[in-house]
Amino acid sequence: MKVISITNQKGGVGKTTSAINISFYLAKMGYKVLIVDFDPQGNATSGLGVDKNSLGSTMSDVISGSVALKDVILETEFHKLKLAPSTPILANTEIELANVGGRFSRLREALKTVSDEFDYVILDCPPSLSLLTVNSFIASDFLILPVQAEFYAMEGLGQLLESMKLVKKGMNPNIELLGVLPTMVDSRTTLSGQVYEEIKRFFPGKVFSTPVPRNIRLAEAPSHGVPIGVYDRFSKGARAYKSITKEIVKRIEENN
Repeated sequence: MKVISITNQKGGVGKTTSAINISFYLAKMGYKVLIVDFDPQGNATSGLGVDKNSLGSTMSDVISGSVALKDVILETEFHKLKLAPSTPILANTEIELANVGGRFSRLREALKTVSDEFDYVILDCPPSLSLLTVNSFIASDFLILPVQAEFYAMEGLGQLLESMKLVKKGMNPNIELLGVLPTMVDSRTTLSGQVYEEIKRFFPGKVFSTPVPRNIRLAEAPSHGVPIGVYDRFSKGARAYKSITKEIVKRIEENN
């Protein structure tokens, strides 16, 4: 089982969109996939068509230790993709955990209990460097960093990578940056092109070869509760995520 955190401490960079669509295409390729919504906003949960008000137990209960992970996992209608859902209660749980022993490795311990059941686990991390994000890093084999092709794109990335290094040194020597994913790239604007080139300079050899374009169909899909590959599989966004997912699998195979 390979665990991948999709992370950026900035919001609005296409993090959840990437988590949902990479998970979907991995499942479509025949892998058994679990997407863990680890962001208190719960956007991955609603983006897969789940009504947050109808949920019983969620990742909040798993992290607080009151419920086993297997008991919160939901089936989705998208191939072999399963979901561990979240609601805003997760933010309160994070505060409650602040002084509890073993608080940094709660997610890793929970994932160990289902390690035989999945090929890939995709973690949709919160847009902050928080206790939840550190839990994700400690539980992960790889990080994918979505970076929006806009002016402030690189701000905060140094801090995020520093956090990854600290986790690597202290609690998870196996974690690696799998790749950087430029998102919302608008080929018509000079700025988008300049930022894309800057991202490639900043992360030599790490940038995925297909960027995610600005695409209206991609933006619409979550409001319908489906991945882009279901909403409009011939759209530019769908083609991009399909290609990115193949590259992820290839990179992981080469890494082994």
